[in-house]
Amino acid sequence: MIRPLLILRLLAMPCLWMSVVQFTFGELSFMWFKDEVQHAFITPAAITFTLSLAFLFGFKKYPLPSVNIREAMLFASLTWLIVGILGAIPIITITQVSFTNGVFESISALTTTGATMLSGLDDMPPTFLMYRQFLQWMGGLGVVIFVVAILPMLNIGGMRLLKAETPGPIKDDKLSPRISNTTHYLWMVYLVITGLCAVSYYFAGMSAFDAIGHSFTTVSTGGFSTHDASMGYFKSPLILWICNLFMVLGAVNFALHYRVYIARSMILYWKDEEARTFLKIIAFVTLILALLLFQTDTEKGLWITITQTLFHVISFITSTGYAATDFGAWPAVTSIILIFVGYIGGCAGSTAGGNKVIRNIISFKSIGLEIKRLVRPNGVFSIKFQGRTISDDVRHSVMGFMCLAAMVTVLFTVLLMMTGMSFMASLSATAACLNVLGPGFAELGNNFSPLSDTGTWLMSFAMILGRLEYFTVLVLFFPVFWRH
Repeated sequence: MIRPLLILRLLAMPCLWMSVVQFTFGELSFMWFKDEVQHAFITPAAITFTLSLAFLFGFKKYPLPSVNIREAMLFASLTWLIVGILGAIPIITITQVSFTNGVFESISALTTTGATMLSGLDDMPPTFLMYRQFLQWMGGLGVVIFVVAILPMLNIGGMRLLKAETPGPIKDDKLSPRISNTTHYLWMVYLVITGLCAVSYYFAGMSAFDAIGHSFTTVSTGGFSTHDASMGYFKSPLILWICNLFMVLGAVNFALHYRVYIARSMILYWKDEEARTFLKIIAFVTLILALLLFQTDTEKGLWITITQTLFHVISFITSTGYAATDFGAWPAVTSIILIFVGYIGGCAGSTAGGNKVIRNIISFKSIGLEIKRLVRPNGVFSIKFQGRTISDDVRHSVMGFMCLAAMVTVLFTVLLMMTGMSFMASLSATAACLNVLGPGFAELGNNFSPLSDTGTWLMSFAMILGRLEYFTVLVLFFPVFWRH
């Protein structure tokens, strides 16, 4: 049974947080950046704050019981939609884009997709640019996880909310018996890595503004930049290598980072099967692409070729989506390879998108298992991950997810083609939004403004669908979900 008043009270919390964020940027505009756009933040913040408090305390006489799994999934899905709409208001006011494009930009930021409708970023108000960057950082670990961490009101039923939000097939690996402590640890790691990234960028030559802004979107694997040329604006191989490091850190399981810190042992990264496989995939794909680009003389010089290839492979596999050169001018096969690694994705429990490396590992092991059973019908076989036997439930869930991801890709690609997009543009846009990746190809090589309104809403839905890994959203469209 779904309790509407409970859902309204829960939704008031992320809305309240969004109002605080917008009020803060309104004050920054007035006191720090002095770019006179504070009205775009203060007005919607005041309205949202008032309405949120009304919902939060207006139903205070109703007790807040434990959240059941259906309410958790509905709350997670509605949070991304409602906060996405609220976050769009300053974007629409400042850039004068349509409501459709503003919501797309906001959802792209919060889901850390990085696809954009905007151009001319270099001339836009700094408050707006930093707000856009911060939305990605806020969405990196998830607005729901933030709510669970900050608001003790959600201690009851918090694990269900965390499961509805957290990417990955295995979701019971807690760092602490108390779920609120687990989320505190995750945010602590997130803050520390972001701070280190900002300092590293600054000493590598970025301004303080750019260093902070890009640290937000690097660690969150979001990919928004304060410049149209993205990371190519800085023309610095050192900055690209620093970016590589922190994109990888953002795409590795944050619980693993915490365990490495507690154990004071970097070897734990290599002992982790998912992280180890993730690094091996990056090395293998980088080698293949570097050889291809070097043979075709696409990039000048071996070192530049390796730097650009590694950067873009990491950018795509972590679903960050930064660019440092015109990779659309690379040989056509490289586009397909980059889209493919975007589907592989980063590690479960990270800020990265994609199908996640753990699912790919289990899928390949499942195929091997079926081959063994075919050759030896009477044999008894099992598959293991990190030394633990994978249950049939998890294996079937993973294979179902991979099948669904393929079908949804085909569906959205066809739907986009029906709006007038070419096949390559439709496929790359679908891959970019479902994997919360960002960059497109063909007509969408510069930005996503060529999309029709219908295509834009399709891709906005695809971003939320990919961010919550399909099932959490799709279950809402089945009648069984709403039955008592």
